[in-house]
Amino acid sequence: MKPIIGITSHVEMDYKHTLSNDYIQAIIQAGGIPVILPIGTDADVAKLADRIDGLLVTGGGDIDPTLFGEEPLQGLGMISPGRDSFEMLIVEKMLAADKPILAICRGIQIMNITVGGDMYQDIYSQIDGKLLQHQQNAVRAHLAHFVDAVPGSLLASIAGTERFKVNTYHHQAVRNVPEPLKVTGTASDGIIEAIESTSHKFVLGVQWHPEPLAAAGEEVSRRIFKKFVASCE
Repeated sequence: MKPIIGITSHVEMDYKHTLSNDYIQAIIQAGGIPVILPIGTDADVAKLADRIDGLLVTGGGDIDPTLFGEEPLQGLGMISPGRDSFEMLIVEKMLAADKPILAICRGIQIMNITVGGDMYQDIYSQIDGKLLQHQQNAVRAHLAHFVDAVPGSLLASIAGTERFKVNTYHHQAVRNVPEPLKVTGTASDGIIEAIESTSHKFVLGVQWHPEPLAAAGEEVSRRIFKKFVASCE
């Protein structure tokens, strides 16, 4: 039986759901059955988590900083409180059930906040020093900068190497990472690019967007989705 993968979606002002087809195709190509999860179902989140075999937490807008004890800074973009609430609830349920999670871009951030971590609202205004361009001016399948993976990590084992290139589309980033998560990938400027759990069979968050890369045939990205879906079986 193919595993059923719940996929969260971008929500504009809590009234319009949108989702790039790349996420759906990446799951299909990896052998899973994608199901899009809507916001507004917080009361039934336990039932949803029980019926799906894995969770893909996708990219999108910014996250409400009051969720990690801060007030909005000037660099904060559009938020969706309904999406924040739903995603935190379903991530919590999936972690408790030890069901696989793949969290992408915004997803890595909301997953980290769910377990008590925090994030930069805007890396360019909050971090001193020279940063890479983390919002590339290129097509989504372009590989813009390198990521260094921690030796022996889940990420390194999937990638088959400890250094590889990724695309990049973000101005927020994970900051403090609490247990059971740990940092397993960074950019050359120190920005956290990957985290994973030390207490679950498959919980991986990446700051880049592997879904258009997988669709374009990039090998590391295809392996990430293959490993994720296989872990859901």
